[in-house]
Amino acid sequence: MAVAVVTGAGSGIGAATTQLLMNAGWSVALLGRRLDRLEAVANSSDHTICLACDVSDEVAVDLAFNAIVARFGRVDMLFNNAGTGLSAQTIDEVPIAEWRRVVEVNLTGSFICARAAFGVMRRQDPQGGRIINNGSISAHAPRPGAVCYTATKHAITGLTRTIALDGRAFNIACGQIDIGNALTDLAAPLRAGALQPNGDFVPEAVMDVKHAADAVLHMASLPLDANVLSMTVMARDMPFVGRG
Repeated sequence: MAVAVVTGAGSGIGAATTQLLMNAGWSVALLGRRLDRLEAVANSSDHTICLACDVSDEVAVDLAFNAIVARFGRVDMLFNNAGTGLSAQTIDEVPIAEWRRVVEVNLTGSFICARAAFGVMRRQDPQGGRIINNGSISAHAPRPGAVCYTATKHAITGLTRTIALDGRAFNIACGQIDIGNALTDLAAPLRAGALQPNGDFVPEAVMDVKHAADAVLHMASLPLDANVLSMTVMARDMPFVGRG
């Protein structure tokens, strides 16, 4: 049975992906800040392990991966999904502490988890695995007032491409999924209205979060000699093509 690790597994895209992986026969390690939410998603499955973990804490991440290997013996896939954001503000209004908080979770956390997964995949037998990074539509084009989130998501693209290159020697594939307006609790307000470049608040189209989870499962299910380096899955009518 293949083993997946999902960060930010307690809600939204992480929860939907976890449930789809479980239904497809994967063993899943659920990582997130709130153990109660992880356990609710796992629903007492025998093929899961729930670990409260701050992805920006390298000690906590290493302990989590040690626990995962102790339980399942290996790691075949990491979905680097945990992330956070900030209310819309221009760069001069962003407190430095908030910049650091977003960078620590979105970028440093993704690096730390990928680092741990890469190390396990490199040394396990049979060697190899797959890392899927959750980028975002914002890895391509910003929303107004989203400097922290957008900067981290652009950086995720560099992280993805570097891991994809360095992983070749160890049978490790790495790809990125850029998701637009999946209907999670965080994205729900978009239906009422979102700030646009011209200053208007306009309702935006959204899509069922299951479509994002389906796309992650497709990427994860490929043989390791094939890789989706970059995939965009989005609500068809959202303002992305031509944004700005």
